Amino acid sequence: MAKKVAKIIRLQIQAGKATPAPPIGPALGAAGINIMAFCKEFNAKTQDQAGDVLPVVITVYAGRSTAQVGTLPT
Repeated sequence: MAKKVAKIIRLQIQAGKATPAPPIGPALGAAGINIMAFCKEFNAKTQDQAGDVLPVVITVYAGRSTAQVGTLPT
């Protein structure tokens, strides 16, 4: 059975430079996502693309226990 989607967050973040400052922090905090964990994971995955602005879609599931992070093709 598929998980129920509670919220979808779309952001444009500079690769390797995600911080808890606006707009990332408030958008993720309102959805109940651990902001620092997201920033560390995103920066680690995108450090080789530093300087590029990446469109990111974050799917938050019901219960806010799981978030799926993915970047869209540019």
